[in-house]
Amino acid sequence: MAQFANPFVGNPPKLMSNEELAQALRFDIAGELEAIVGYEAHAMATNDERIKKNLYHIADEERRHVGELQQLLYMISPREAEHVERGKQKIIRQQEMNFQAPIQ
Repeated sequence: MAQFANPFVGNPPKLMSNEELAQALRFDIAGELEAIVGYEAHAMATNDERIKKNLYHIADEERRHVGELQQLLYMISPREAEHVERGKQKIIRQQEMNFQAPIQ
């Protein structure tokens, strides 16, 4: 439950190391992904096109947040970016071979 009465509830007790900040950013990314799922579930659960349109728009805003947070994560953790890029390239190679090559 949100604790709006205390504006400092989310503040860490100290400055975070890059490793701690990376973990916090991963948690933030997970929160944005969870929000996307929620907004889209709500959009799918209504026939009101006005509501549906706005919920999908909000979900797209959350997707942009994911990209922003990922870039911040990559700035402080280049290794993270390298792993993600390798994963992307692996799927691109599989796609180029119509997913017929063995997965390595």
